[in-house]
Order: sequence, then C-alpha cells, then structure tokens
Amino acid sequence: MTTALSTGLSTGTWAIDPVHSTIGFSVRHLMVSKVRGTFDTFSGTITVGDDGVPSVTAEIDVNSINTRNEQRDTHLKSADYFDAANHPLAKFTSTGVRPNGDTYLLDGEFTLKGVTKPVTLEVDFVGVNPGMGQGEVAGAEASVVLNRKDFGIDLDMPLETGGTVVGDKVTINLEIEAVKQA
Repeated sequence: MTTALSTGLSTGTWAIDPVHSTIGFSVRHLMVSKVRGTFDTFSGTITVGDDGVPSVTAEIDVNSINTRNEQRDTHLKSADYFDAANHPLAKFTSTGVRPNGDTYLLDGEFTLKGVTKPVTLEVDFVGVNPGMGQGEVAGAEASVVLNRKDFGIDLDMPLETGGTVVGDKVTINLEIEAVKQA
C-alpha cells in the first residue's frame, strides 16, 4: 500500500459515491442573506499512482441544480447564468496537490459555461475506513470561493440602494465519500 501525502489512500482508483457525497454552494442574495443549493448529479474519480500522489477528475451536471425553488432553478439553467443547454457539464481536473498544515491544497482546472480557469480547493482529508463489504471508503471535505464573473456569469441586477441581487462570490462546499475500486 502506497500512502498519498500521509492520507492513507492506497494506490488505485477511487470512485466518488454520489449517494454519500454532496456538492453544495452558497451565494449572497440582496446583499443581506444567502441562497444555498446543491448539484444533485455528479461523478468523479480519485486516482492514486505509485508515487502516492492523487489526481482527481469530476463532472457536475449543471441541470441538476437544486435551490428548492423551481423558478429560480430554471433561471439559473438559462443563458443568463449556466447556459445549461450549451454547457451541460462543469468539469474539474486536478493538476497537483500540496500539504497545507493539517489540510491540503488541491490545484486544478475548473470549466464552467465553457470557460476554464485555475482554482485551488482547500481539502480536509477525513480518513479511510474498511467499508461495509464493498471495499475501502475514504472521506474528504473541500471548499473554494469562485467569482462567478470569471466564468462568464456576469448578469448584474443592481439594487436601487446599491449592490446587486446576486453576489459575485460563490462558495462551493464538497463533502465527498469515495469507494476503492477492485
């Protein structure tokens, strides 16, 4: 077993388990509160090479956005925001990982609405468990703050009192459980 940056991940491929994982986000609304939501359809793998360094690839179906408001979700899928008809997937491919005290920094390329930008996620590796007969299970939590305008989501709806209806900064929070593949 090769360990990856002291995480305990064994060499091989780990599949993200969408049943036990969550991709959530929050964004400022009317300058005073936050709208929260999830993406309910996603997939990904973590591949740990002989050198012990993990690489991550993931895809998110932006049509699976869920803010618990159908009208808002429909608007978010439109060309004003995600343009899901032309760009149905958001994608992440890691380019490196670095220790950062008790956490890790996962560098990568994130593509949303046809725009690819470098991003760095802060990852808290929770650990590895033998699982329940389906193979080893690993857990991690990660977050990143993105500027929506960097990805061409630049609709501004100014408020009469200043500011905008939707904030520029979007916080993405991931709670990931991955299962070791045979």
